[in-house]
This record gives sequence, C-alpha cells and structure tokens, in this order.
Amino acid sequence: MFVNFFYELKRTGVPVSLTEWMTLMEALSKGLAFSSLSGFYYVARAVLVKSETHFDSYDLAFQNYFKGIETPADVVEQALEWLKNEIPPLLISPGERKMFQDWDLDKLRRELEEKLKTQDGEHHGGHNWIGTGGRARFGHGGYNPAGVRLDGQSVNHSAVKVAGERRYRGYRSDETLGVRQFEVALRKLRQLTSRNEGIKDELDLDGTVDATCKNAGWLKLVWDRSRKNNLKVVLMMDSGGSMNPYIDLCSKLFTAVNRASHFKDLKFYYFHNCFYDDLYLHPFCTSESAVKTYDVLHNLNSEYRLIIVGDASMAPSELTMTGGSIDWNIINNEPGLVWLERVVRHFKHAVWLNPIPEQWWDVNVNYAAHTINLVRKLFPMFELTLDGLELAIKRLKVKF
Repeated sequence: MFVNFFYELKRTGVPVSLTEWMTLMEALSKGLAFSSLSGFYYVARAVLVKSETHFDSYDLAFQNYFKGIETPADVVEQALEWLKNEIPPLLISPGERKMFQDWDLDKLRRELEEKLKTQDGEHHGGHNWIGTGGRARFGHGGYNPAGVRLDGQSVNHSAVKVAGERRYRGYRSDETLGVRQFEVALRKLRQLTSRNEGIKDELDLDGTVDATCKNAGWLKLVWDRSRKNNLKVVLMMDSGGSMNPYIDLCSKLFTAVNRASHFKDLKFYYFHNCFYDDLYLHPFCTSESAVKTYDVLHNLNSEYRLIIVGDASMAPSELTMTGGSIDWNIINNEPGLVWLERVVRHFKHAVWLNPIPEQWWDVNVNYAAHTINLVRKLFPMFELTLDGLELAIKRLKVKF
C-alpha cells in the first residue's frame, strides 16, 4: 500500500526505513488514520519522520504524491449511506445531506446568483445568507459539509493543502542559518580541539597509578595534555558587490561570531571578491581599515582554522590577471589565484562557505560558475547551510 509514496519520501531526502514503513502499515490496519487523508498525513509523519529537520521534505513528498486527489461523488454518497444512522443531527442535517446528492456546478452558480440578488448587506453567522462564521452554503469561516468557500481562509484544511503550505520549511537542515543556528554551529567547532595538540602539562592520576603498579611500585609519573580549549579560528568574509543579497545572512554571522566566547582566539577579516595585498577590519573595505595580508599570515600561525565566507562570483580577471581587480583603489601586482594559493599553503585547515546553493555552482551566470570552480580547486567548498557547515567542520579536522 502506497509503495510509491515510500520511494517519493526517499527521493525527497526523508530517511525512512522499511521497519518504520511496516510500522505505518500496522497503524493503518488498526484504523489510526481514521480513513482520512488528513489522518494519514499526521500518522505517517509521526511514524516515518525522526527529526523536524525533515518535516519540510516530508511535506514536499506528500504534496507530490497526493496532489490532485479528489473524493469521487459516489464515495460521498456511499459514506453518507454508511453514516445515515450514526451522524448526530447537529453535524449534518437531512437538508445538508441532500446538498451532497444535488451537487451540480451549474445549479450552484444559479443558487449563488439568486442569493446575491436578494441579499442586501453583510451577514455573519446563521445558515441562509452569504456570510462568515455560519452554516450557510456560501461564505467562509464557518462550517457546512457541502459548502463553497468564497474568499477568506480555509479553516478545515485538507491534508494536501496542509502539506502544500510547507509550514516547516524553517526547520530544514539545508536552510541558510540565523544567529542562533550560527552560534550553535560555531560551538561545534570545539569538537576540533584534540588532546593530541599542545604540551603535556597535566598529571594523569589514573595513568600514574597504573604505570607505578606496572613498575613494581616505583613511582612513574604520567603526564597528559590538558582539556583546555586551544582552538583558534580566523574568519574571512566577502563584503559588497554580489554579496549584497546575502548581507542579512552575513550580519547574522557577524553577530554570532561576536558573541562567541569558547575559542582561545578568533579573528575576522573582510575582503571584496578576492583578497590581494590587503585585508580589511571593516566590511566597507576602506583603506583606513586595511591590514597587509602578509602581516596577517605572519601573525597567525598555521594551526588557525580558516573559514572563508563568500560567493566566489567575480570577473575572471580578478583571479587570473595582474591589475584585474575591479576596485579603483586596488592595483594588484599578482593575480588573485596567487594570493589564494598563498593562503592555502599557510593554513593547514581551511574551508570555503558559499551562500549560493550548490545546485547553481555550475550554472554559468555572469561567469559565476567559472570563478566558483576555480576557487573550488583550491578550497573545499560547502553551502552556507546547517548541513554544509556540519560537513565543513568535519573537513576542518583534516589537514591539506
């Protein structure tokens, strides 16, 4: 049952297993979906989706698979026949049952025209006139099992409609980050601190006892590296030009970085498109805030983890030509690629985070694909999303 829905879930990235699928089949056999598409939507999501980060992918799969499904008229008549003696009069009156049987588009149009001819004002509540909040056949905000909504918002949403709204888009792990997510993600960089780094300056009591026992009671001191956080990070951000559409995202990153207090040292610099002789301490990249790139490399040792944030979209000349910089106040005596290679050689750990979705990296818009791929040959590049940052953190554990 619904086997193709299982494959649609897999296609959209929901990690559903056969065990979970069989659990869903068991739930359906026990009637937990109450024979309704809305019930199936919620039961299937509860059973198949293990994390809210996959809710949006689930909604996409549900919408793709069930879109266009309508309840045939004979099913409605059959359901009314089944429930004829079970439905309380307050829910569906005999007159409302007749509305289902008489469902005809032309007839509905004529009925609406007659209502409009005789109604002379607003009407709220009630069961006859066009209005809101009542049980009339035409209007919105009320309830009529055979009603026609005019304007307004749907109250009793269908499952496909709910899925189509994609309410959980913000929970996706491949969405771009906000301040809070940036802070959480930056904390994960602490995982990179290793006990294999630094001097052994802390007495290992357990190791000392064990070594002394093995040494026939003669004291043998064992030293270990302390658990102090020795992680040092340098963040370089592209500013201005093609990065302007991502200014809000970079602003959030800047806020998160400034709040960070769990690194031994954290530096950040700015550049425009590509860095040459100078980096900048201010996002406006003015000469007043310029610092020599050579000085930065000299003052930061190779153990700093380098994170570069930029769209890598620029004129090819900025990477491949001397004097190729498009900034009037910059005359680069060396191509941008030379400086990028110089930085790569200096830092043992480096990644590039790109706010452009990966699916567009090979789409040649204004030479973007060409320059992006030139940069990707030098730096491991990841999307500026939660998933991308997770992969970047793992990559920062590996030296070039």
